[in-house]
Amino acid sequence: MDIARFVKRSAYEWEIAPTGNMRVPVIIYASEALIRDMDDKVAEQAVNVAALPGILKASYAMPDAHWGYGFPIGGVAAFDPDDDGVVSAGGVGFDISCGVRTLRTGLQRHHIETVKTALAEELYTTIPAGIGSTGHLHLKRHEMDDMLRGGAEWALQRGYGRPEDLERIEEHGCMKGAEPAQVSAQAKKRQQDEMGTLGSGNHYLEVQEVREIYNAAIAAAFGIADGDVVVSIHCGSRGLGHQIGTEFLKEMVIAAPQYGIHLPDRELACAPINSPLGQKYLGAMRAGINCALANRQILTDLTRNVFARLLPEADMALLYDVSHNTCKLEEHLIDGRRRKVYVHRKGATRAFGPGHPDIPEALRAVGQPVLIGGSMGSASYILAGAENNDQRSFSSACHGAGRAMSRHAATRRWRGRAVVDELAGRGIIIRSPGYRGVAEEAPGAYKDVAAVVEAAELAGLANKVARLEPLICIKG
Repeated sequence: MDIARFVKRSAYEWEIAPTGNMRVPVIIYASEALIRDMDDKVAEQAVNVAALPGILKASYAMPDAHWGYGFPIGGVAAFDPDDDGVVSAGGVGFDISCGVRTLRTGLQRHHIETVKTALAEELYTTIPAGIGSTGHLHLKRHEMDDMLRGGAEWALQRGYGRPEDLERIEEHGCMKGAEPAQVSAQAKKRQQDEMGTLGSGNHYLEVQEVREIYNAAIAAAFGIADGDVVVSIHCGSRGLGHQIGTEFLKEMVIAAPQYGIHLPDRELACAPINSPLGQKYLGAMRAGINCALANRQILTDLTRNVFARLLPEADMALLYDVSHNTCKLEEHLIDGRRRKVYVHRKGATRAFGPGHPDIPEALRAVGQPVLIGGSMGSASYILAGAENNDQRSFSSACHGAGRAMSRHAATRRWRGRAVVDELAGRGIIIRSPGYRGVAEEAPGAYKDVAAVVEAAELAGLANKVARLEPLICIKG
């Protein structure tokens, strides 16, 4: 990216001042090396977001930002519903409430070495993964609507999981305000056999080892220590979320002129928050959030069952579950007063700082866990929301490494079988229904996640707590 148009506010904060139709500046948090490696489209899309009605403070991009649909992936923007603010389906994305959930096993690496291969095979045969993957659940219409209203609470009532799980999930496992009636029959049809499945793309289930602790006090509060084995699950709302996004983007493009909205990019299709269309989308999107929360809850139960069979001594307590494709009503301090605003996070993780009332009480003093996914062959990280980050990014941080090349380019450069063999040589077991998906997600197709996480910390967005290395990866 050409950085000539940026003003360098600090070593990790870069600004594009408002010009033309921009209502607010663009702020990108990144090192100089990361920002130079970003596609020019990141700045172009962030500038377009800065022109949307009702946007507050700035159009933000996280250190892992890359070109997305409308909004850059890694984009954050907040809107005031009482000042013509809009909600954008492109600002949430197609995989509504895609997120990461991490479980503590209570074991260390030596406990699983003797059953590592068997564990990989059992997880692979138990966890449906891949394009169009289906699970053992088939939801009838009334069951689908109950799930879309209830989220992880619904899954718990169906016998999936433990009551204490809900305390460690965003929104306590159930997003209020969901309206299943606003979700199309086609979206529900796509989802009726997909509950409890990983899907494809960058989704995965990983068994990981804690290799390094950066902050012993926060790690202790999170219940993790050097050498611990954890399990991380990365997935979202599957076909239902994609269908919601597809349908509302089309509807918002058509409706924009009647609301007097000039779209700098059709992919930024949006509607006023308080309009009938805006409210309709929010009801459907919240249902999509509940779908993702229920999906990860079911996958958690399936994972616990595998560990119970092979490693019955495993505890499998939930550390945290946090999404990175959402729009939520939150209270933030803006221009000296508290305001309720709609925060879009697309490929960005909520990262509330210490003391925030929405953090579980046991973790509140140290900040919200921020779960950062790596790739099959690179580290993942656990961070904690930093103090005062609400003033920097509406309490947001990065969500992963961020792609460095397209999936098509990755398949031209790597062969899936070779990637699997190379990682096996490093002691990482990969199980996937197809080699093409492995090639698309080759570790080299992503940015340096360590550099991304370092930038997030030095920019004051989140504090590093632990580095995790993959042992087993079930890949969609």
